[in-house]
Amino acid sequence: MKHFKILCTTLLFLSLTSPILAQEHDFIKDYLERLEQSKKYLILVAETMPEDAYHFKASPESMSFAEHLMHISWAMDWHCQTLLGNRPARDWDTDNELKVHDKSKKEMIATIDKTFEKTMQFITAFDTKQFNDRLDYLGLNRNKRQILLLLTDHITHHRAQMLVYLRLNGIKPPRYVLYQ
Repeated sequence: MKHFKILCTTLLFLSLTSPILAQEHDFIKDYLERLEQSKKYLILVAETMPEDAYHFKASPESMSFAEHLMHISWAMDWHCQTLLGNRPARDWDTDNELKVHDKSKKEMIATIDKTFEKTMQFITAFDTKQFNDRLDYLGLNRNKRQILLLLTDHITHHRAQMLVYLRLNGIKPPRYVLYQ
């Protein structure tokens, strides 16, 4: 009888936790699919802008097209490697790997591609048991699942500004609908 109770308790526990674990796995799978499409679209946007317009700004206080592109790279690195992965943050004043610095258009596109790949590798290996762990996000208390969602919002925010920059330069942006 004792073994039967243990077996029943174990089966009950597994039946309650398996759907939760499957949902977390599905979230990562869906997130990575969405991030891959975001990468493809962002790179197409970056390729569409002529190199001589990469330093275009909508206003003097705005970021340039190139700065938006590289800022996305910097933010992906910071959200995943630093905030979620506990690696010390890059030093903005001295680390030029994810900044415009003196990069060509081709080098910036290669950098954003490489950063997306590193980000997707990080997320693939992310321990979903940490999803509900909370941390400080620029003064806000957020869980790690929210941090991933905030990252995609951030990418979209800056990419949208890049799309406006294309229009301001008389260039028709690539169709987004193909990358959903």
